[in-house]
Amino acid sequence: MGLGVRWTLHGDGRTPAPGAVVRPDERLSWPRTIGLGAQHVVAMFGASFVAPVLMGLDPNLAIMMSGVATVIFLLATKGRVPSYLGCSLSFVGVAAAIRATGGTSATVTGAVLVVGVALFAAGLAVQRFGARIIHAAMPPIVTGAVVMLIGFNLAPVTAATYWPQDQWTALLVMFFTGLAVVCLRGFWSRVAIFLGLLFGYGISWLFDRVFGKIHSIPGAGEATDHWRLDLSGVGRADWIGLPSFHAPHFEWSAILVALPVVIALIAENAGHVKAVGEMTGDDLDDQLGTAIAADGAASVLSTAVGGPPNTTYSENIGVMAATRVYSTAAYWAAAGFALLFGLCPKFGAIVAAIPGGVLGGITVILYGMIGLLGAQIWINAKVDLRNPLNLVPAAAGIIIGIGGVTLKFTDNFRLSGIALGTIVVITGYHVLRAFAPAHMKEQEPLLDEGTSSYDDGGAEVGDKGGDKREAADGAQRAKS
Repeated sequence: MGLGVRWTLHGDGRTPAPGAVVRPDERLSWPRTIGLGAQHVVAMFGASFVAPVLMGLDPNLAIMMSGVATVIFLLATKGRVPSYLGCSLSFVGVAAAIRATGGTSATVTGAVLVVGVALFAAGLAVQRFGARIIHAAMPPIVTGAVVMLIGFNLAPVTAATYWPQDQWTALLVMFFTGLAVVCLRGFWSRVAIFLGLLFGYGISWLFDRVFGKIHSIPGAGEATDHWRLDLSGVGRADWIGLPSFHAPHFEWSAILVALPVVIALIAENAGHVKAVGEMTGDDLDDQLGTAIAADGAASVLSTAVGGPPNTTYSENIGVMAATRVYSTAAYWAAAGFALLFGLCPKFGAIVAAIPGGVLGGITVILYGMIGLLGAQIWINAKVDLRNPLNLVPAAAGIIIGIGGVTLKFTDNFRLSGIALGTIVVITGYHVLRAFAPAHMKEQEPLLDEGTSSYDDGGAEVGDKGGDKREAADGAQRAKS
């Protein structure tokens, strides 16, 4: 397939034949392909725009670099793994922790750049030695625990920063988004976060008209009277322009906080590749290392210019499952749309104006989903929590990570939260395993066999992977 940029026309170019799918090296007519590309961009809007806002980074640059990252991924995998790369929510807790200690945006992107390098190296290792090398260091009990503590570590951010800005708007947005996730079907359920944002904008505008200004703390500082929805920045923004770039800054303390996210990203990529392979009927195990390395390379490039890291987005798996179109041509079109949006500062200003109460309602669900994805990894891998070898390190690491326990070495160096919790889980598991009796050391499933699954019930499509529904439900709405 070369670089994966040549496609044959599928059938009449209008719709997939009954029971057939549009394969990655096929396409529909160009107008339909471009329309599907726009649909993919909308599918990742919610989480991919919320993430840079929560991290304090430029949303315009985030969407632009998501397009660049998608191109890198498609070229690296030679068009065999259809995927869109967007800003990962796994880094939100890292950004919050770094900023809490006085870190700047440059410090955040510097720490995350190192994570991208580590992810790239992990991809090369998987490419060379296979997934077993990852499993040896990070079995599902470790992976699930780290993902869980990363998600739940974010709870204080919602409780202390976003929810208090407008508790009633947050409550309504939370209920609306939950209803959208549960009650809507097909494409609309995949864009539930985006719909929650639109609903939140509307409610905030209505409350401003009906109740006037609200008295609360707008993110930081002291409580003031202010409008819930302030669009003054949108009016001042240009229609066309470049996003703001900045160089990364490296600090060891920030890097140590960020590095544990590598584990979550490996799990996300493994689940994504496995899921796409099952849906298309292709064996993509040989692409796992390439996909992880491409993800890392794309994140390095993005953070080097001040953007957020990127990862595969399972929201887009839902679009593929609903449409039965796995053509990488649609993802090239999506990348083109992302680049155009990135050149529109007015669009970024609209995103940056998301009211705090709206973020409060959405992050309650998003952060919880990230944490529960760790539990999903345990369930899919059939991890036995009755086994003390699994239970003890996971329990200790999760409490340390969520509770923000600190281990002080010197006045200038300490470990806490996510970093310390991850170290306790990984080292605790392997040290205990070295001394554990033989009956506690039963072999667990490989990482790439335990991070994605399909629900045989409720199938909507008839492709080879078929009638099994979209993959890794928790990851679909939590990532990204």
